[in-house]
Amino acid sequence: MRRILLSLAGAGAGGLMTLSLAPFNYWVCGLLSLALFAWLLLFASHGQPMRGRSTFWLAFCYGLGLYATGGSWVYVSITNFGNSSPPLGFALTGGFVALMAVLLAAPFSFLGRFTANKFSFALAFAALWFISEWFRSWMFTGFPWLFAGYAHLGTWMSGWAPVLSVYGIGLLLALSGAVLALAASGRLAPLKRPAHIALIGAAVLPWPLGAALANIQWTQAEGGIITVGMVQANIPQEKKWLPEFRGETISRYQEGTHSLSEGDVDVIIWPEAALPMLYGQAPNLMQALQRNAEKTGIDLISGILYDTHNSEDGTRKVHNSAAVFGRSPSVYHKRHLVPFGEYVPLENLIRGTIEFFNLPTSFIRSGPDQQGPLKAGGASWAPLICYEIVYPRLVADSALASQVLLTISNDAWFGESIGPLQHMQMAQMRALETGRYLVRGTNTGVTAIVDPRGRIIEQLPQFERANMTGDIRAMRGSTPFMLAGIFSVFALALPMLALALLLSRKRSDTADKPIPGGVTE
Repeated sequence: MRRILLSLAGAGAGGLMTLSLAPFNYWVCGLLSLALFAWLLLFASHGQPMRGRSTFWLAFCYGLGLYATGGSWVYVSITNFGNSSPPLGFALTGGFVALMAVLLAAPFSFLGRFTANKFSFALAFAALWFISEWFRSWMFTGFPWLFAGYAHLGTWMSGWAPVLSVYGIGLLLALSGAVLALAASGRLAPLKRPAHIALIGAAVLPWPLGAALANIQWTQAEGGIITVGMVQANIPQEKKWLPEFRGETISRYQEGTHSLSEGDVDVIIWPEAALPMLYGQAPNLMQALQRNAEKTGIDLISGILYDTHNSEDGTRKVHNSAAVFGRSPSVYHKRHLVPFGEYVPLENLIRGTIEFFNLPTSFIRSGPDQQGPLKAGGASWAPLICYEIVYPRLVADSALASQVLLTISNDAWFGESIGPLQHMQMAQMRALETGRYLVRGTNTGVTAIVDPRGRIIEQLPQFERANMTGDIRAMRGSTPFMLAGIFSVFALALPMLALALLLSRKRSDTADKPIPGGVTE
């Protein structure tokens, strides 16, 4: 019974983290989630040294709670648009949630090696939390979703984003949570002890320091104002690829573009795969778009499926791309693809087994790793298509050679779930990490413009056909995270782990009683 109650409490703690993220945005719930998770890890061992299997299981339950609640939109995508039955959708979603829970829990298997005293526990818990988030960002191509730091776009902690990114914010939050757990256990009294004061200070000081860092202007605007227009056509996902709906789709984008062209705009944005056809299948339309951009002097950036042919063997590759029509025509091919959505892993083995593996866009191929920025409206744009915006390092590398972040997406796959709002929140964090304006064009929302502070300054309502204009500036300069990348967070986490290990190897003061979890003075 005790194990069952601990497992349920762990899952509840994970679900609490979801409440800190979009669309709920109760950031304090994330801090309480981490504190409860740390407290449960201490309590679970009931005064005995922590064992790897015990800490793994509790962390696994925490992951189940987090991904079952925060990743609930996966079920919507699979059943509503993947043509899967509810039982199959439930099974596939359950497998996904379990896999992500395993990846979250794996680093915590080693927590028992660092818990000889409360100082080593707090340091190790924070460092392993970062390692867990980093691990999930690349394992099996990566799913860097539901990170703790995303809840802090508007708190004092936001000042750390340009320095340590969302990963570093998560590490600092985990340290605060661990100290809260130790305080709840009653082992941080009396406060007269210098070591206790130092530990509390390490957890508290990042908050005012983050507020101070938020006042630093890491990047600067250059050039004049660029007015951007965006067309949100609100094409139903179930009709998007139907041949009989193709004319309506083209008409919606052309009408929106004509309306925007009557105003004073420099660039018009269409979302990911706006036109339901291959680039090579509609040469007349592509030429018309180019001529119209030249005639009006307004550059157009559109998402499109771009096909390339190999004349030697006759094979064809299709890319999920962003194309510029106007003064500097160019094309960007998406680099980081979505498994099962844009390509099928182990395609020869599983394609055709169930309809979900035969989605209409699951034949996409990735583009080259090294691609330059797009030129439009007198600025250089870092293009990120859909899923790519959730990768901090990919975005930071792209921003080094660009002045504006551009992300185009089709979040109709998420339906009316919480997925699109989480996606928008992550895009906001990328703007904050890089000190760049971010322009986000989507089919059904959220279509928005974000300033370099990560704040939405213009936004269209979801699930409505509408147009929007907004002003941005080209930005120059680099944030510390753009220059140092994830190594800046490792430079903080690895010494914390080393110190935790060193403290764990020291003999505990025999006069002190162990606290729950085997942690002593």
